[in-house]
Amino acid sequence: MTWLHYGIVAAVACIVTMALVPPVKKLAFKVDAVDYPNERRVNKKPTARFGGVAMFGGLVAALAAIWIGSTFFDWHYPLHSPVSRNIWYPGVAAGVVLIFLVGAADDIWDLRPRTKLIGQIVAASIVAASGLLLSDMHNPVGPGFIDFGIWAYPLTVFYLVAFMNVINLIDGLDGLASGITAISALTMFIFATLTFRVDAAFLCMGLIGICLGFLRYNFNPASIFMGDSGSLLLGMALGIVSLFATTRSALFVSLLVPILVAGVPIIDTASAIIRRMRAHRPIQQADNGHIHHQLLREGFSQRKTVLIMWSWTAVLAISAIFITETHGVARLAFMAIAFGVSAFFVVRLHLLGPVLRHHYAPRPATGQKRANEAFNKAVDELDESSESTENR
Repeated sequence: MTWLHYGIVAAVACIVTMALVPPVKKLAFKVDAVDYPNERRVNKKPTARFGGVAMFGGLVAALAAIWIGSTFFDWHYPLHSPVSRNIWYPGVAAGVVLIFLVGAADDIWDLRPRTKLIGQIVAASIVAASGLLLSDMHNPVGPGFIDFGIWAYPLTVFYLVAFMNVINLIDGLDGLASGITAISALTMFIFATLTFRVDAAFLCMGLIGICLGFLRYNFNPASIFMGDSGSLLLGMALGIVSLFATTRSALFVSLLVPILVAGVPIIDTASAIIRRMRAHRPIQQADNGHIHHQLLREGFSQRKTVLIMWSWTAVLAISAIFITETHGVARLAFMAIAFGVSAFFVVRLHLLGPVLRHHYAPRPATGQKRANEAFNKAVDELDESSESTENR
């Protein structure tokens, strides 16, 4: 009956999320959590960006369904596994609630990047302090596990903050982030069932449900955006379920699963950081050089761009599962597929362009050098103007 239970959790999350979207849209315009059109935005009219509130409600409903099923209908209680017994779940929930509130505040008041980052670190630290840690990994060259010791805490915080930001940065087109998260969560669900991690599997189904429910309103043309309340929530939730699914795994390569399934937003984030550093601009400063912007410039519509990126994510996700379940030549073949597909998109979309240009384009002039160049240019223009007057 477990498969039916998984389906019930996903359905509850999906239905509740869909039911909450209409009132959330009205609330967004009352509190001015609205995305207004500008040169970077693809929306042509003001659009509510408070969708994370509906997604949070759907996630709470999914957790309530798990509790009700376990308490009153004799479901296998997922939080009693040996992996989970040392985790303080109220603390994990507190971290999720905090990051949702940080995102909601940013949707309304546009928080400073530093303030938002501090909120992410605090929320991730609460989760780590609750016992959900990237604490060890299987020894790839011998028996047993490699224990990270006290380093498990900063590693876990970095891991969760990274997940929050890669989902946040990929959220640039209708349905893109929610679709990628759904595909990633489905992959983690498959991996969790293969490794008998019932807790991770139930949480993955809740995450899939809220993403599918939100896509009803968020796929192009979107009538609501998830905002930071949604993207940070999804990033945190995806990071948490990946930790549940891979903790104490007997497979060293299991650590590749969450990295590969989030491969597209990770590549996008990495290229954005390099691009902004090479241009001597703040890393947090937005631009229009993301993967989806490049695809739009190639002439693809919003829908086709999203479908291409979903497909890319699906290829990486399928490769991740086969990498964990195969050995030898077969495993290397799927690694080559994942690398080859990603390399094709990186080259085809010129994502390495900013890196290469840095070696040939000089750093913008500063200080006295810039002043001298401006003076020389003004003198040259004055001479040209004088010559033109004399000729007339």
